[in-house]
Amino acid sequence: MRIAVIGTGGVGGGFGAALAKAGGDVTFLARGAHLQAMREHGLRVEGDRGNTLIHPVQATDDPASIGVVDIVLFAVKLWDVETAGAAIKGLVGPETAVIPLQNGIDAADRLTPILGAKAIMGGTVGISATIAAPGLIKQTGTVMAMSFGELDGRASPRGEKLLALAQTAGFDATLTPAIETALWIKFIMLTGVSGVTALTRLPIGKLRDDPDTFNLFEQTMRETEAVGRAKGVPGLEGIAEKHLAGLRTSPPTIMASMAHDLIRGNRIELPWLAGRVVSLGKALGVPTPANAFILAALKPYVNGTPA
Repeated sequence: MRIAVIGTGGVGGGFGAALAKAGGDVTFLARGAHLQAMREHGLRVEGDRGNTLIHPVQATDDPASIGVVDIVLFAVKLWDVETAGAAIKGLVGPETAVIPLQNGIDAADRLTPILGAKAIMGGTVGISATIAAPGLIKQTGTVMAMSFGELDGRASPRGEKLLALAQTAGFDATLTPAIETALWIKFIMLTGVSGVTALTRLPIGKLRDDPDTFNLFEQTMRETEAVGRAKGVPGLEGIAEKHLAGLRTSPPTIMASMAHDLIRGNRIELPWLAGRVVSLGKALGVPTPANAFILAALKPYVNGTPA
């Protein structure tokens, strides 16, 4: 199975390395010092699940050099979705599946006009990982899960083939007929964890024992669940409560990728996280004051640290 990983950060690097180790023919799209280090020393993934080294590694900064593949794991940041989508048209053949693994709930809708509805599957991941140094992905905790499925819920050979390889790779993999629900389940958790860890610039272990701070996690997640239910997404009843219980026992060092980006002075994905909850809440008549607070407080940092 030929796989292209578009965006070799914590998500793309972590899952791509696991699939390559399991025998997948994986090519990574990267750039700059990260790409140079990968070419010279391979791609390393280190963390609580153990260490992996893919060396030599197939890596390039030119998507046109990859050719048609079976699966595209599309893992760029949300602000790059349209640009990167246009750049990978040459990877998409009649049976290719492009699986966006971004945060948020909109990436598949944004890619469809560019690559065509037939090419797009839905996908979501659970992992805490980031680029620690060029060529090195650091993972926190042992959670490593991917859910994916056709947007119309049908079974498909391409989904079954990816599931088989993912199971060989050893991470939790689910081929689901209800990918919209899976996306929203993660989105409910992410709005809380991304917003609060970015606001405070602290990991969850330094936040969750304070009742006031925990209340902010709770409000953001419950608001997001209410928005999803108002939108008609099935299977969301009680999801915020489950996430809040899990938050109590999560690895204390976890910070959302948006918090890491903010600390580094990079752009942040706020418009598609708290911002999306707020806009949907307004359209559906659901109050979202906690998410609106996060949006207002972090908005000056959307394009990086203000000059």
